[in-house]
Amino acid sequence: MEKTTSRLGAAASAGYASGSLVTGAFSTVPGLLMLPYLTDTLGVAAGLAGALAFVPKAWTVLVNPIAGRISDRTTTSIGSRRPYVLGAGTAVGIGFALMFAGPFAAAAGAAWAITGYLLTATTFAFFQSPYAAMPAEMTDDYGEHTRLMSWRVAGIALATLATGGVAPLVVKSAGGGLPGHQAMGVLVGAVIVIGAVAAFCGTARAARPAAPAAASLRSQLAVASRSRSFRRLLVIVTLQSAATGAQLAGASYLARQLLGDPAAAGLLVAAFTAPALVLLPVLLRVGGGLDKRTGVLVSSTAYLLVSVLWLAVPGGSPLFVLVLGALLGAANAAQDTFVLAMLPDCIAEESARSGHRQAGVFAGVFSAGQGLGFAVGPLLFGLVLQIAGYIPSTTGEAVAQSDTTATGVLLGFGVLPAALTALSLLALGLPFSPGRRTPDSLRR
Repeated sequence: MEKTTSRLGAAASAGYASGSLVTGAFSTVPGLLMLPYLTDTLGVAAGLAGALAFVPKAWTVLVNPIAGRISDRTTTSIGSRRPYVLGAGTAVGIGFALMFAGPFAAAAGAAWAITGYLLTATTFAFFQSPYAAMPAEMTDDYGEHTRLMSWRVAGIALATLATGGVAPLVVKSAGGGLPGHQAMGVLVGAVIVIGAVAAFCGTARAARPAAPAAASLRSQLAVASRSRSFRRLLVIVTLQSAATGAQLAGASYLARQLLGDPAAAGLLVAAFTAPALVLLPVLLRVGGGLDKRTGVLVSSTAYLLVSVLWLAVPGGSPLFVLVLGALLGAANAAQDTFVLAMLPDCIAEESARSGHRQAGVFAGVFSAGQGLGFAVGPLLFGLVLQIAGYIPSTTGEAVAQSDTTATGVLLGFGVLPAALTALSLLALGLPFSPGRRTPDSLRR
């Protein structure tokens, strides 16, 4: 395999991180708005809405490894991954705008939205898997993987702030209901296209390995399944993505309950994402020298504890919302940085052992776990709402809910993610060994 550059400059790191405008926007905005769009604009029952939102993301569990494998076998003058970063990323932006462009309400509107979501999620897999595979081919340095992921997490935070923080306000300012969501879809779709183009241009100097891909998708999946560290990492990222997905799905409902306005979900998103931008210099300085298992353990424990604290937030208290949102966001930023940085470690170790290029399949399976988590989170939150008796609406505004439903919102936003994160810590394994710096970050 062609030797990779150990240290990456700020320009290359920022260029790669700009692709997070695609991943951040597509992961955040549907997770934030699709469930309330289905329940409060299209009139779909909460449990059914959660199931409908689950299907497109669950489908990508099958598509992601295939997309990664195809990129492994692609050879062009501009690299194996970058054509997908540009082409699929641009298509995701267009698909996103169409996803919320439906002129119908009720069943027809739900069919339009979910069909568009399914097609766009399929396209997104052909961006996400090649994009996630790139770090292992850009550098072989253990600490540099963490620093590169710090840039990526900061990019995700910027994308979340720019789209998730603004999207609810755009929906409201454009009249709510169908027109509001149509305007929001065009805006977020444009941001996604900008991110894809910027990532394509910014990674022009990325390493292009010469090693051949393994013989078949089945053989590569077998290699991934035999890696104990990768299996554990897959469980961790799936559970933690489900926790984040549940909180994204619940943000509008929580904002209505605590602040009296679902559009204030943007305030929650801003409080959640801002710490990642503030923490970037810290993660760049200390992240490369810190054992990743230790980083995951500490940050995930903090995320769990802060999630439970949402049960104690009094209604109508913006200060408490901002403080807890910031604490939750800080823990999540550190958690994501260390978990994401473990993936190129696993890829690099296996590629060095086998001599084959298979980063795409590993990244595809990893992305499938992320996608499954982001699908399961809203599904579980929707089931909690259904059990709590949530009443849907077709007016674009939620109807008055019972105290039981309000309790269900808090349980779905706080206790459910905390429980999922606790399970991920079991997968991480205890006791841990502080200071361990092996290529395989999860080996015990």
